[in-house]
Amino acid sequence: MRIAQTHEQADFDALASLLGVYLLDEQVKPVLPRRLNRNVRAFLTIYGQELPFLEARDLPSEPIEMVTLVDTQSLTTLKGMGETTQIHIIDHHPLREDLPASWKITVSGTGANTTLFVESIQERDVPLNPIQATLLLMGIYEDTGSLTYYRTTPRDLRAAGYLLEQGASLQIAADFLNHPLSKAQEELYDQLRANAEMVDIHGYTVMVAATDAPAMDEEFSTVAHKLRDLLDPDALFVLVAMKGGVQMVARSTTANINVGEIAAQFGGGGHERAAAALIKDRTIKEVRQELLRILPEAVKPSLTVAQIMSHSPHLLSPDTTVEDAAQRMQRYGYEGFPVVEQGRVVGLLTRRAVDRALMHKYPVSIRSIMDAGEYSVTPDDSVEHLQRVMTETGWGQIPVVQPETGKIIGIVTRTDLIKSLAMPPRRGGRLDFTSRLESALPPARLQLLKVVSQMAFEQHAALYIVGGFVRDLWLNRPSLDFDLVVEGDAINLARALARRYGGRVTSHARFGTAKWHLPKGQPPAGKESLWGNGMVQDELPDSLDFVSARTEFYAHPTALPTVERGSIKLDLHRRDFTINTLALRLDGHHYGELYDYWGGLADLRHGVVRVLHSLSFVDDPTRMLRAVRFEQRFNFKIERRTGELLLEAVPLLSRLSGDRLRHELDHILLEDRAIPMLSRLHELGLLTAIHPALTWDDWLKARFEMAFQTLPEPEWQIEQLENPVKYRLMLAYMLWLIRLNTDSAKSIVSRLKFPTTLAKAILSACTLWKEMPSIETQPPSHIVERLEGIPSLALFAVFLALDDERSRNVLQTYVKKWRHVRPSISGHDLRRFGIPPGPKYRHILTELRNAWLDGQINNHEQETQLLSQLCSEVMERHLKSQAVGRSK
Repeated sequence: MRIAQTHEQADFDALASLLGVYLLDEQVKPVLPRRLNRNVRAFLTIYGQELPFLEARDLPSEPIEMVTLVDTQSLTTLKGMGETTQIHIIDHHPLREDLPASWKITVSGTGANTTLFVESIQERDVPLNPIQATLLLMGIYEDTGSLTYYRTTPRDLRAAGYLLEQGASLQIAADFLNHPLSKAQEELYDQLRANAEMVDIHGYTVMVAATDAPAMDEEFSTVAHKLRDLLDPDALFVLVAMKGGVQMVARSTTANINVGEIAAQFGGGGHERAAAALIKDRTIKEVRQELLRILPEAVKPSLTVAQIMSHSPHLLSPDTTVEDAAQRMQRYGYEGFPVVEQGRVVGLLTRRAVDRALMHKYPVSIRSIMDAGEYSVTPDDSVEHLQRVMTETGWGQIPVVQPETGKIIGIVTRTDLIKSLAMPPRRGGRLDFTSRLESALPPARLQLLKVVSQMAFEQHAALYIVGGFVRDLWLNRPSLDFDLVVEGDAINLARALARRYGGRVTSHARFGTAKWHLPKGQPPAGKESLWGNGMVQDELPDSLDFVSARTEFYAHPTALPTVERGSIKLDLHRRDFTINTLALRLDGHHYGELYDYWGGLADLRHGVVRVLHSLSFVDDPTRMLRAVRFEQRFNFKIERRTGELLLEAVPLLSRLSGDRLRHELDHILLEDRAIPMLSRLHELGLLTAIHPALTWDDWLKARFEMAFQTLPEPEWQIEQLENPVKYRLMLAYMLWLIRLNTDSAKSIVSRLKFPTTLAKAILSACTLWKEMPSIETQPPSHIVERLEGIPSLALFAVFLALDDERSRNVLQTYVKKWRHVRPSISGHDLRRFGIPPGPKYRHILTELRNAWLDGQINNHEQETQLLSQLCSEVMERHLKSQAVGRSK
């Protein structure tokens, strides 16, 4: 086992360095020290689940082979270390003289130790998600005073710039960083803190602090940061009366309070989050009064808990057993449940507590293992308040209660908070996606979509286009196929459309799905017409599918999901990868809004395929095949942790039904980049996990390239060409298995549940390919006899698979010439010769054909002579047979 350690009382540079070790080698376990700085611990409370850190007590009981010490040169001894344990120091501090000679040491004079790791991450092109990039950025910012300390180097600036390009959030970094103060600044800080006034405006807390400091000659923006860190307002205005006038410094943590615009009203300026002004013609009292007057108009309403919470949460009673709680967590994939007694929150149950109880076999109720507490938020609370509650309590799921009744109406999770803080605002892409949507769809389909959207609005149902359509819209690869999800009753919506416009509805109440079969021709009496306003009947689909938003759970690995009604958020969470969780809302004024609860847009931008949770491949192992399909189709990369989870779940493929596996393989074989997909499946060990004999190599790659780029000539008479999908799949499977021995081929055919026609074609192609070296030396008549009855597509597969040119020529000659050879004599001619009908007809005609094939006859006269001979022989045998019969 290899681990990474850092110093006690760890700061962000130490924590980020631990992360850097892991990102460069995921086999290393980064171990947290016992004590962390307050702001570091607060950061881990919110974002720790997104990061790989372990506590020492969670390490497995294994020998420690190597320790990487970061941002320190002092080793903390742990169980498992011994004399053979190797020590590697990576630090930016001056080297100590008393270190053991056997230790490996890497020291470089950067402003932040994190910079050393970021340089290696950039060099190796290691992918980063926004939280990882943000932590690394904070490591650099903290040890360089946000790149202002004298020890800051150009390497630190370049590393910080790279992290910003990778999606690091300056907003999150600003929330958790602290800055030291000089003595003069500390005195000013004390005065401002004593005079600070908190004003609540539209759900935001705005702090206004004013004081006189005529002797102050230092900058005091750092003081403003310190006040904001301590008192945690949403915006801060510091007013200091100095010799030259009243100096205003303003800071904001939210886009809804643009301090740049506010400072401009006082003759100053700046950015929306940081601004300043020098007011020379007014007293500090006058400036303060004017500021308080304009703030209510300048502050926009905040993002509230109501906008990010999930409704109708699952609640547990404290008397619930641990086993029952564990089943619910597995069923719904939740990391925690509020515990409620008599309508009051009494605690939170976490997955970690349940796992430990199960491991130690505690036969107790969850009352004994829950985190006790009565913490909650209301729908109108700001997300900043939610963040404070999570930080103070350590809870990752906070119940949302109705303030008037105390009734629990929802839940908001750590993931909800992370998305709201770290990802772009949901409405930020509204206009762009409206434009994309309307330019992607033909006028008729766009008008139909608007008709459905209007009906959804009238029905008070939220309507969404979800999944692959939205993903491809972003990638500028729009399609005409889309899924419509209704947050409400999809069946009622479909029926309402049929009542107004005609057509008919088929539905499945159990699954909440409906299909609206669009009307044909003119509408019946009393119905409105769909046609017009750009809608032409021939340009519309025959039907539209509607699905009620739902959630899924899996009773056991590889099982098909059980479905329950849910919200759009839960509906998106049941999907396979983040890039498929985007939704476009269509009803009312929400038309064109992008909903991105799970970070799909960021992963699309970074070209990453990422699962939504750690049990995704366990719930549905076919997702492993889809991960490769999406990765190769879009030239993306499977995210590192997703790759680890995939490799861990590979054995589960053996438990899947053949039909489900073949369905996924069919999708892959029909892709334009099928060959790279198959190569990647082989690289990951997925093919042999399906069946040990299912492999991939350069020989197959060359044959597939030939098959996908070459259509057979008409002489091959391949009927499947009329159905390109069927043709491609059948040919691909035959080529894939053609070199296998018969037993292996039969085993794969059985495993993947191939249809009978395809199974027979595969086996006949396998057998023929192996026999061709001996067949090609035989007379044409024998070759024809062997090849008759073999499907033309199987013959073409063998042709593509052959390396020997002579064998290929034999097949081509059979297809183009030999199989068309027929004698000029027919059965009618045989009857004139007096031959009674029966099997002897076939014998004579076959002998004539063989003679033509083998060159024994070359004209009609020779054919007639041979026919006479054959007929005489037949008649002679017939007469002898009759004589024998009479003698008996």
